[in-house]
Amino acid sequence: MFENLRPHLIELRQRVGRSVATVVLFFIVAFIFHEPLLNWVIAPLNDALTTLGKDGIDVADGKIVSNGSGAVVTHIVGGVFYASIKVAFLASLLLSLPVILWQVWHFIAPGLYDNEKKMLLPFVVGGTVMFTTGAAFAYYIVTPFGFTFLISFGSFAFMPLIAIEEYVGFFTKIMFGFGLAFELPIFAYFLALLGLVDDKQMRDFFKYAVIIIFVVAALLTPPDVITQLLMAGPLVLLYAISIFIVKAVNPHKDEEVVTPKK
Repeated sequence: MFENLRPHLIELRQRVGRSVATVVLFFIVAFIFHEPLLNWVIAPLNDALTTLGKDGIDVADGKIVSNGSGAVVTHIVGGVFYASIKVAFLASLLLSLPVILWQVWHFIAPGLYDNEKKMLLPFVVGGTVMFTTGAAFAYYIVTPFGFTFLISFGSFAFMPLIAIEEYVGFFTKIMFGFGLAFELPIFAYFLALLGLVDDKQMRDFFKYAVIIIFVVAALLTPPDVITQLLMAGPLVLLYAISIFIVKAVNPHKDEEVVTPKK
């Protein structure tokens, strides 16, 4: 049995190795440009602070700089350094996504039919586009509302002192959460292509899917209703779209009832 699995394990190791090498290469490039990347990550927070009349912040020469009293701090030695590593890693994963999806597809392609193998390009392009769309939705729509709400809550009595290392981890969680969530139509399409799910199963599971979506949104977003709804709403819509996608790929077929001959 092990001898039969060995070639697949060797190929899996090669695919994973190529993916990791790509991530490492992009990480090195991204870390070289860590200052503009860190400024890009901080921009939603900076806009929220500016809107609420707090201090804006910037990164210059590896230091967090504010316009006044300083709203962003670091709690540990090298906090900005660790935050830069996280940001560079986030950027490297985003840039490596097409290569990772390409390697995933080529690993499973030998088990597919010829007509299914032709879906390589749509799988790679679609997966990359949907992940990028989810991350962009989080950056331009969700974070402005979420950060403004969270910072303004209680700001009448407290000055927010935000740790840069905690903020970057918080930001990364939101970006990846929305990016992965927006892969739902691609995931549904792939399952339908393999014949593992049809549109009737998707429709029957809809009420349970809504509950799961709201639970996932609560886990992946800040503890406020607005941000959770901003994730759950698009996910419910994407699930509905996925039903039509699955119907086009693998529609449900009623079982023929064979009546016995008299």
